[in-house]
Amino acid sequence: MHRLFENLLKDESGATAIEYGLIAALIALAAISAITNIGKNLSMTFNTVATKL
Repeated sequence: MHRLFENLLKDESGATAIEYGLIAALIALAAISAITNIGKNLSMTFNTVATKL
């Protein structure tokens, strides 16, 4: 039983999956903030064009 516990502590395969999950979450967060920013700028541009028409 002691040996099994030691093997579980040494196993790092789950850590890799967690790292990939964190990287995916950071990429998603960056994409969401960029798209939100682009949406605000695009809205202002359309409002400016509509006002000038």
